[in-house]
Amino acid sequence: MPPIQDKHSSQELLQAQVNLWHHALGFVKSMALKCAMELQIPNTIQHHGIFAVHEAASPGKEVVYGLTPTTRLLVGDEVKSNLFPILSLMLDSTVIAPFLGMHSWFLDEHSTSLFKKAHSLNFWEMAEQDDTYNQILNNAMVSDSNFLTDIILRECGDVFLGINSLIDVGGGHGGAARAIVNAFPQMKCTVLDLPHVIAEAPSDVHVSFISGDMFKYIPPANALFLKWVFHDWGDEDCVKLLKNCKEAIPPRDAGGKVIIVDMVVGSGLNEIVTRETHVLYDLFIMCVEGIEREEFEWKRIFMEAGFGDYKIISVLGVRSVIELYP
Repeated sequence: MPPIQDKHSSQELLQAQVNLWHHALGFVKSMALKCAMELQIPNTIQHHGIFAVHEAASPGKEVVYGLTPTTRLLVGDEVKSNLFPILSLMLDSTVIAPFLGMHSWFLDEHSTSLFKKAHSLNFWEMAEQDDTYNQILNNAMVSDSNFLTDIILRECGDVFLGINSLIDVGGGHGGAARAIVNAFPQMKCTVLDLPHVIAEAPSDVHVSFISGDMFKYIPPANALFLKWVFHDWGDEDCVKLLKNCKEAIPPRDAGGKVIIVDMVVGSGLNEIVTRETHVLYDLFIMCVEGIEREEFEWKRIFMEAGFGDYKIISVLGVRSVIELYP
């Protein structure tokens, strides 16, 4: 094989080197973001569009940093638009450390999850046994629910019309449920989650909390809501969960349906950041033995669980709303 230098121009080779460095140094961007979040140092990440830079008005004056739409999601007291907790989870050392052993995990033929290989506990066992980590996880889920549910209600709130009772399956501390019931006060809204999660859930006069295992039993309701649940589980477990969902709701002509908020790989805006985020998050969730699915993969588990029809609404950036009908 002739040397690569003989087949490509110097500029092509230099650009190839830049591409490799860009991928190899991607973790530095994440760590710079983590550092800037924790220390509130804007110039650490201003080159990535996180902060706007306003040049000094005159020589000797300090540069002024301003907020961008991205930064506004990391600061401030507005509960429904602060994503600091979910970013903190993604960049927590407990989550990052397993990726350092990805090569040996591939060689082991995925005998266990990447997360469990590093910590001897899976993602959910860690949350159950480590109070600090459990709090980080719960705060992250509430943060994401507050942000995303507000947008769901604005962009496609019609999916909740006519629902008398709704159970938020795996709904954590009720962030999504509160937003939904505030928008639809006539709805009876309940959160179902594991005992150690419900034990720390804040009391609420408008939302009920039930301790239980969604793989064993889901109480009956007019509709079910599952946000970011299915991507944590393989197909076999998802089909089992979907069958439990189907048993819990009435027929379609009586208003029964399942509302899923999750990623549908390939849906949404056809631009590089969205597509790359789909791929990166698929690798990220693989750490906990999860999986992101394309539409044909969603359809396969829906049909196997006995559902008759579904509708995908791609208005949530990298995620979508799926209405699933029995």
